[in-house]
Amino acid sequence: MSKVGVIMGSTSDLKVMQEAVDILNEFGIETEVDIVSAHRTPDKLMDYGKNAHKRGLAAIIAGAGGAAHLPGMIASLSPLPVIGVPVKSRNSIDGWDSVLSILQMPGGVPVATVALDGAKNAGILAAQIIGSSDEQIRQKVIDYKESLKEKVIKGAEEVRKKG
Repeated sequence: MSKVGVIMGSTSDLKVMQEAVDILNEFGIETEVDIVSAHRTPDKLMDYGKNAHKRGLAAIIAGAGGAAHLPGMIASLSPLPVIGVPVKSRNSIDGWDSVLSILQMPGGVPVATVALDGAKNAGILAAQIIGSSDEQIRQKVIDYKESLKEKVIKGAEEVRKKG
C-alpha cells in the first residue's frame, strides 16, 4: 500500500495541512504526518528527506509559511515527488513570500506547487501520482472527479429552477 508523508513547519500549519490528510484518507491512502521545521530542526529535516523513500513513502506533501524553505529542502534531499503547499502564516507577506519561496525552485530541484493554503489539491495530486501506477487508486480519483462533475450539474439544475 502506498503511503504519503504530510509534513509542515509548525503546529500552526496543521489546520491547513489537515485537508491533505483528509482527502488522502478518502482515497484510502495511508499518511505519515509530522512537524519538520527547516529552521528549527535541520537535523530532523535532513533525516526525513534522505530516508522517506526507505520507509515506503510514494510522495511527500510539505507545507510551510513565511520563508517556506521546507518543501525545497526536502526536494533537494529526496528522490520522491514533493508537493509544496504555501501556507499563509501570521508572519507572512500576505502569503506571497511562501508562494514564491516554494514556486521559484532552481533547475534540478522540482517542487510541484499548489495554491496558497491548497492542501486539499496537494492531496489530490499525490493520489494522482500514486494512481499512475496503482489501478485501484486511479479508479478512486476517476470516481472523485466524476462526483465533482455531478455536483456542478446538480447545482446548475437548482439554479435554473430558481431562475
